[in-house]
Amino acid sequence: MGLFDEFVEYISRITTVDKNLLSLVISTIVVLCVFSIIKKLIQIFINRKMSGRREFFTNQFMKVIVNLLEVLALLAIWSASIKNLMTLISVISAAMTIALREVIVNFFCGVYIRIKRPFKVEDRIEIDEIRGDVMSISHFEFEIVEVSTKEENGQSTGIVVTFPTSVILTKPVKNITKGFKYVWNELVIKVDMDCDLVKNKQEIYKIVNGLETIKNIPKKMKHEIELINSNNRIYFNQYDPMIYTKIVDDHIELTVRYLMHPKKARYVESVIWNKIYLAYKDKKIQLYTK
Repeated sequence: MGLFDEFVEYISRITTVDKNLLSLVISTIVVLCVFSIIKKLIQIFINRKMSGRREFFTNQFMKVIVNLLEVLALLAIWSASIKNLMTLISVISAAMTIALREVIVNFFCGVYIRIKRPFKVEDRIEIDEIRGDVMSISHFEFEIVEVSTKEENGQSTGIVVTFPTSVILTKPVKNITKGFKYVWNELVIKVDMDCDLVKNKQEIYKIVNGLETIKNIPKKMKHEIELINSNNRIYFNQYDPMIYTKIVDDHIELTVRYLMHPKKARYVESVIWNKIYLAYKDKKIQLYTK
């Protein structure tokens, strides 16, 4: 008789609990403790060797692997007893299915999100007028870091919003960065009716297309769309910045349309407006000031 069996028999005599059941319980506790220590050691190792995105994704991957091994170990321990419990489990599972319907739906929705990938970590999404960047996804819920919706191109509020995964069945999910990571943005600039329109448009175009965060995007966007078009029908006739003209009352509205990264939108707008203001002060652009 091994040391473990002697220990179990000793505890069984003291507690009067069935020896076989006690052996299963103790073995389960040992497995849970061992795997808990393994998880901690792996996390410490990853934190020391990696950082940033690599640390996050490696940590998530290792959690899945270790959890899978933990479940397999527990199944190995309880496999002999499971057969005798099948009838009882069938009755209990029927009741649990009714009681835990929401949990079950969330679980399978979580599986769907991981397989179909309507969004992934770091995507910017919008659900029920709440917009944010996805920070984590589990089988039951996902979390986003909210961005302000007071403006079209809001910045992070620092608030974490948690959604049950089942929300994808009841609410439309808008993924702002799926497919390709650049979006069109528009900026309306008002100029005087009697201005030199051609010169103003040329100056504005030079400002917008001269930004490093804008001028290299059209080539990247073309490449991304070529990759996507193997499964999706998406195309644009124009990738470079454009300026549209519209007469409104006593002034002219110039709408500048350009590609940008959605998470840099506010920064890009600020840079453009700063340059337009300096051009206005240097009398290169005639803005509408009434």
